[in-house]
Amino acid sequence: MEKTIKVAIVGFGNIGQYALEAVEAASDMECVGIVRRNVKAGEETINGLPVVTDIKQLGKVDVAILATPSRKVEENAKKYLELGINTVDSFDIHTQIVDLRRSLDAVAKAHGAVSVISAGWDPGSDSIVRTLMQSLAPKGISYTNFGPGRSMGHSVAVRAIEGVKDALSMTIPVGTGIHRRMVYVQLEDGADFKKIEAAIKADPYFVNDETHVQQVDCVDDLNDVGHGVNLVRKGVSGQTHNQLFEFNMTINNPALTAQVLVNVARAAMKQQPGAYTMIEIPVIDMLEGDKEELIRHLV
Repeated sequence: MEKTIKVAIVGFGNIGQYALEAVEAASDMECVGIVRRNVKAGEETINGLPVVTDIKQLGKVDVAILATPSRKVEENAKKYLELGINTVDSFDIHTQIVDLRRSLDAVAKAHGAVSVISAGWDPGSDSIVRTLMQSLAPKGISYTNFGPGRSMGHSVAVRAIEGVKDALSMTIPVGTGIHRRMVYVQLEDGADFKKIEAAIKADPYFVNDETHVQQVDCVDDLNDVGHGVNLVRKGVSGQTHNQLFEFNMTINNPALTAQVLVNVARAAMKQQPGAYTMIEIPVIDMLEGDKEELIRHLV
């Protein structure tokens, strides 16, 4: 019988809360506690679990699920990898993934740990689907069409801008992998909307897309965590043209991201030290249960 995987959740926003639910639903895992930047009086426990500011206070931890903004992933991952703790994250800045993998790979190998990066649904599970589609039609073109829905990474990036009280970034698919960003901002008193609008459009999250920013009185009145994706590849298998593959899903964004993080936390325990993306890990390693029984059921 395999040992129970001891998990700590770092950050407790939307993804962290859903990650706790997913860990509690997994019979091979145990959440040993939650790590937050600050612990307020009366909030020293959540669901009976200790809430701490230092992961060392939790004792033995096998995997840290980093439910933090993407721009905080590298510093947090390095801190835990240096302690010999495996890490998983949902880093979603596509253009920086290779650099992050290289950076964390060196730290993970030096300390005998494993880091699985960019493990959400995109990048993440969609990356696996894109890889499979490309293998089936090596020549061709793939399109990833997101939404319509709320992008957590984009929304977090806007909320980090000075003067923004709350924000919602909606991704609207235009087609053929092109997207429009509709950003709704609730401002702090005295904030300069034009200055904030310019900062949003200059941010790496938005700079390559058509972006529209609107000021609203209350973001919560608009908020919906639903999202989705449509993946399409048209190409050539061998020398046979006109092969067409399509994958669709409609999801609760943070819930699916959290489930993927829990899946790769399990997989991290089965890898050699180093940093990995999801396309480098056997999918079966992400599943709970006996490998032969899974093969019997799934193949």
